[in-house]
Amino acid sequence: MKFTHPAQAPICVPVVNSDQQFPIHRIYCVGRNYEEHAKEMGYTGREAPFFFLKPTDSLIYVPTGATGELPYPSLTKNFHHEIELVVAIGKGGKNIKAQDAEQHIFGYAVGLDMTRRDLQNDMKKQGRPWDIGKSFDASSPMGPIVEKSSVHDLENAKIYLSVNNEDRQSSHINKLIWNIHETIEHLSAAWELQAGDLIFTGTPEGVNAVSPGDLMHGSVEGVGSIDLRVV
Repeated sequence: MKFTHPAQAPICVPVVNSDQQFPIHRIYCVGRNYEEHAKEMGYTGREAPFFFLKPTDSLIYVPTGATGELPYPSLTKNFHHEIELVVAIGKGGKNIKAQDAEQHIFGYAVGLDMTRRDLQNDMKKQGRPWDIGKSFDASSPMGPIVEKSSVHDLENAKIYLSVNNEDRQSSHINKLIWNIHETIEHLSAAWELQAGDLIFTGTPEGVNAVSPGDLMHGSVEGVGSIDLRVV
């Protein structure tokens, strides 16, 4: 087979305590899935979940114990952090019921949904798609994937992010408006999930801007941590 240009190699994320790599199919994100974050964005109540996608090659993998470099993106003056629990899908399916969702989960990771907030807000005001605010290069940094059998009491796990050792975001996974299983049910009604899909499950309150030189440290208790410097 001949190609018009070199084919891109699969985007993969290592699995903790394994020699396996997890090849990425799609990156789904859940919007406004913590009540207090919804409020700080100007919304209230348990609205129906909604989703957006990011390009697979927007992913930056950061090994545990390393400090990744996150480039400050073009066009923005308001670059926001959003710490998130990431769910890795190991078995695909469509119209998955919440009570069956667990069998489709391979594992979990820590990630950030980085956002050009000024561009996103401008698109919202114009009633236009806000991919430019969310789906840009290097907008999806994440750490390695931990198999679900190694993760315990995830519902009560703390999710946290600091910038330059100052607390920014702090909550618990049990404060998700739509929990992981419910999210999979809603998402799989709209798209047929595939092995290799990632779901960024939403961010708690405290989102704010970062600048070049800032050091971010994020974690989900029992899953892992991620360190990034904005460059």
